Amino acid sequence: MMKSFASDNWSGTCPEIMEALQKANPAHVESYGEAGDAYTQSAIRKFKLLLGENISVFFVYNGTAANVLSIKHLMRSYHAVVAAKSAHLNEDECAAPEKFIGSKILEIETEDGKIRPEQVLPFLSSIGFQHHAQPRIISISQVTEKGTIYKPEEVKSLAEFAHKQGMLLHMDGARVSNAAVALGKDIKSFTTDAGIDVMSFGGTKNGMMFGEAVVFFNPEQAIDFEYTRKQGMQLHSKMRFIAAQFDRYLTDELWKKNAQHANQMANMLAERLGEFKELKITQEVSANGVFVCLPKEIIPEVQKDYFFHIWNEETHEVRLMCSWDTTKEDIEGFARAVKRALGN
Repeated sequence: MMKSFASDNWSGTCPEIMEALQKANPAHVESYGEAGDAYTQSAIRKFKLLLGENISVFFVYNGTAANVLSIKHLMRSYHAVVAAKSAHLNEDECAAPEKFIGSKILEIETEDGKIRPEQVLPFLSSIGFQHHAQPRIISISQVTEKGTIYKPEEVKSLAEFAHKQGMLLHMDGARVSNAAVALGKDIKSFTTDAGIDVMSFGGTKNGMMFGEAVVFFNPEQAIDFEYTRKQGMQLHSKMRFIAAQFDRYLTDELWKKNAQHANQMANMLAERLGEFKELKITQEVSANGVFVCLPKEIIPEVQKDYFFHIWNEETHEVRLMCSWDTTKEDIEGFARAVKRALGN
């Protein structure tokens, strides 16, 4: 069966997670993640082992909800979010932040997808000026939409800057596991220890079937989030089916195993594509994505065998995503498809 390099969302559910879902299925369990739901309580304990005791964890269906609701909970409609122009929050959530928060997104054009404190400075003149939306949250992605990764010291610098200005720092961690593996660091090092306020902790792109987590690093900021989640239509009645996945995901470092494999496959793919002089890799391959410019004429030919998305129509840059189930055979097959399309 043909696999794609379109997105790590296209991959299936890894066997360990499927087994966890099967085990959670037969019994009757208290709904909505209440105290009688042992799966939810266990998953929350494992999050605390990973990130520290002083956190609050809430499960939702998907990444858009995790991003939008976590930010909504900490903002008023007259507030604004500062984000990279390429951020999923800005480009790929169908204006959900604007609709459900009612707030403005202040976008920053970046070459590598990363925000730096000096890039936020121009927005600070709006603070206290009643005619302008008030900058409240800086939102960063880890891994960024351009495949780059924030080092712990970069996150800490942004957090300190935000807090000094009376702002907060949000992390879209859809691929947080891939970032940790690439950095060779614990997730805690660039989240809890770096001073972020809230994050969307992803699992779907790394072997889970569905479900994300909203993690607050100051429990006081999480007060009443259960109502924000309910109003946002994200309170899963059979909560155990999200929690059981995270419970297994955070056991025996399954998150790391899956991410490590995906990252390794991306590096292997980059190596193979680097053998073609007609191709240009545009970003350093740190996690599980490869950004590469292909000759325009070969793109539809290669897509017949392996689908992928065009990232930049003008430069013919495409994004190739590897996942927990990408194989060496997939890599070699893609390389052969490129070679054939080039006429080599």
